[in-house]
Amino acid sequence: MQNKFKKLKEYLKKQGKQGICLAFSGGIDSMVLLYLCKEADTRVVAVTFRSEFQSDAEIELTKKLCEKYNVRQIIAEYDILSNPVIVNNPKDRCYHCKKVIFSKMLKIADEYNLRYVLDGTNFDDIHEYRPGLRALNELNVISPFVKYEITKAEIRVYAKEKNIEIFDKPSTPCLATRFPYNTKLYKEKLMQVESAEKFLKNNGFLNCRVRVHNDIARIEISKEKFIDFINLNDDIIKALKPLGFSYITLDIEGLRSGSMDLI
Repeated sequence: MQNKFKKLKEYLKKQGKQGICLAFSGGIDSMVLLYLCKEADTRVVAVTFRSEFQSDAEIELTKKLCEKYNVRQIIAEYDILSNPVIVNNPKDRCYHCKKVIFSKMLKIADEYNLRYVLDGTNFDDIHEYRPGLRALNELNVISPFVKYEITKAEIRVYAKEKNIEIFDKPSTPCLATRFPYNTKLYKEKLMQVESAEKFLKNNGFLNCRVRVHNDIARIEISKEKFIDFINLNDDIIKALKPLGFSYITLDIEGLRSGSMDLI
């Protein structure tokens, strides 16, 4: 593992002389990549896209991290629900979304004279359903963790070794992943999910998903948290029903990535 990161840092040092435009979501993957760019003394600018698909808390976290590591950040606003294809949430929504966002990143990179556009896709991602990867390939976006076959687990181990504070931060996929494909996405529904998950996280369920099926909230948490969930049952009902959910359910399969991909 150490050899992989050594080669990656050497690569970043070489490429960074011409400038790096880094897609920065504040997740562990992009955070470690940002850290490595700083370690390699590259000329790097972090670009964070703010849309209805990201929670306010996630955007604020990116700001704090960029300030801590003294990295210039550009927060690019995008009214993603104005896109007629994306708003209808097709099965390849992620492709269309990333095509738009990274096309804008290429323009930002050109504006700031940054030669390379990088993202934090890791080696595990290429073995899962990730239609957005096609957009990255089409736009020649570089995914260094894929290039050096670095997995999510290795990224977390490296982050812990380097005392990066979010080494154990749960993955936070965009809010659109909480809805079945071909379900039209509305700002109000996305805010409904954001509020529900905020309540759950504030009450100890840091890794959770509130999947929405019409007026049903199907909640995914890790199985070891089931007893805690049942004990907080009344409070959860009181908090989530006023948000617009008629039924609150706990998915007994537990938390899992891409459960909407199975529908």
